[in-house]
Amino acid sequence: MTKPTDDLDAVRIIIEALEGFELGDKERIVRWALEKLKLLNVAAPQTQVASPATQPLTQHPTILPPTGTKDLRTFVAEKQPNSDVQFAATVAFYHRFEAPAGQRKESINADDLKEACRLVNRKRFKLPLTTLNNARNLGLLDSAGRGLFAINSVGENLVAMTLPSGTGNARPKGKKPAKKKAAK
Repeated sequence: MTKPTDDLDAVRIIIEALEGFELGDKERIVRWALEKLKLLNVAAPQTQVASPATQPLTQHPTILPPTGTKDLRTFVAEKQPNSDVQFAATVAFYHRFEAPAGQRKESINADDLKEACRLVNRKRFKLPLTTLNNARNLGLLDSAGRGLFAINSVGENLVAMTLPSGTGNARPKGKKPAKKKAAK
């Protein structure tokens, strides 16, 4: 006979799994898990903040989404997307998570991509909708309606974890090593 599932056991498992991660990584992992479980719109209950003297020592900080402290130009410069589809994913990520609260969007369209090119002083796309469709076909974006595209967890992972963050994570540019020719 198996032991019935206890919700506190589930909480302990989650806490143990997240123990080695930094706060920003924990926030992203929890957000992705909520998205995967289709619980993204579940609001956390509001709690009163106690004074530091009355707060228990074991209280964990509330997990909040990233704050929009950067403009699009700065964000794209930090992420350094290498291709048009990476740029599209970066723009979608910015609009969903990093933009100022009043300017956030769940999805972007061709006009948003053209405007992003203008704002970051990037060469304009002749067919921005094609670029967005290519990003969708590569699995970085999801369709969110006719002409609308939303970043998915694969695109989030690319932008948040893979693209450089301006701290020297970029691969050095230069010649690729030459391939050796087979001996005859």
